[in-house]
Amino acid sequence: MKIRQLVNTWEKQATGKLTEETYSINLPVEDAARIQALREMYPRRQLNDLITDLITAALDELESSLPYVKGNQVVAMDEEGDPLYQDIGPTPKFLKLKKKHMQSLQHQDLNSH
Repeated sequence: MKIRQLVNTWEKQATGKLTEETYSINLPVEDAARIQALREMYPRRQLNDLITDLITAALDELESSLPYVKGNQVVAMDEEGDPLYQDIGPTPKFLKLKKKHMQSLQHQDLNSH
């Protein structure tokens, strides 16, 4: 989800599976003021939902903006027959670690029910 899509989402009911783990953070005063302003603008949205949506949108945007670093190994050919090279930048490592943690969190969720 893109940051610009949040307002549209906040006008509707958001759904999604949540972890049982909670995160407690201290925010800079300006960020806390911005969140409180959003809370006042969208009173039907719970504070936790607003924060969750903001974090989700920021992480989606961060993931999509990780730089591609061309490696030497050809991993596929595109539709025009040009080689596609292995990404040796941070994206593959991030995706591998994300998968590892997703599996761990899903395993925890299965064991808690």
